[in-house]
Amino acid sequence: MTATVAIVTDTPGWHGATLRRALERRGCRAPYLELQDCAITTDGPAGVRLPGFDGGLPDAVFVRGVPGGTLEQVVFHLNVLHVLKDLGVPVYNDGRAIERSVDKALTSVLLARGGVATPATWVCVDREQAKAVLSRETALGHRLVLKPLFGAQGEGLMRLDRPGQLPCAENCQGVYYLQRYVENGNDEGRDWRVLVVGGRAIAAMQRLGRDWISNIARGGQVRAAPLSRELAEPAERAVALLDMDYGGVDLVRDRDGAIQVLEVNSVPAWHGLQQVTDLDLAQCLADDLLRRHLRGAFLEIVS
Repeated sequence: MTATVAIVTDTPGWHGATLRRALERRGCRAPYLELQDCAITTDGPAGVRLPGFDGGLPDAVFVRGVPGGTLEQVVFHLNVLHVLKDLGVPVYNDGRAIERSVDKALTSVLLARGGVATPATWVCVDREQAKAVLSRETALGHRLVLKPLFGAQGEGLMRLDRPGQLPCAENCQGVYYLQRYVENGNDEGRDWRVLVVGGRAIAAMQRLGRDWISNIARGGQVRAAPLSRELAEPAERAVALLDMDYGGVDLVRDRDGAIQVLEVNSVPAWHGLQQVTDLDLAQCLADDLLRRHLRGAFLEIVS
């Protein structure tokens, strides 16, 4: 029996295409599914209506992207994923995992409480509170990074070294997320991205930025990096703490040589990482979903 794994994305691109091919190699159907075209309903047993499924449901869902929008629209998109999981459809990563990781404040709290080394962080809505944190930290010789709470790809980052640089609240979506800048002895952006799949780190790369921001979307370059336990262990612990099927973990080394986890991404891109590893990353992801969530279908497919 052919399994159907819906790929949730509104812009399939390279990632959607490689993931679809990986699933098709295992004999699965892999249609794309846009959350904004779905509906939640109580007039039937399904609970949701998905375009192309004639009132039925896929065997599993791979979440490649969640569209933005108003708060209400984002909540609706995540609720579609919640309902699918409640109906017994495996969702990889599920809505709760996405909520935990897309919210940088919640991620920071969970990592710190779980004993994963991560930079000191302060989150507030009051500008005077934020200014007091910045004044205290800079007086101690620390710089801070102001990040959008729901930002990605290095967009909207500001490095602050004096109180006068703090913007008005409306210029940072009304929330100040301040994180201590991890000094590494130079101003070159240099960190690592580790991909964790099914609880195990499988590949790593080093990112080198043109400035202090290392994101590939901002012009950062990538090179292969050995997947040492020093990188793998905190990455695996971070993904486990956020209860994710897979995740992209960003790590940095401080000037004392210690590794710290900066962020955890529940919908990570892997195009850059694929350029510096011989592993077929899309196939690793597809096989992990099938093996752990559709084991019967996977055994039938690979036998």
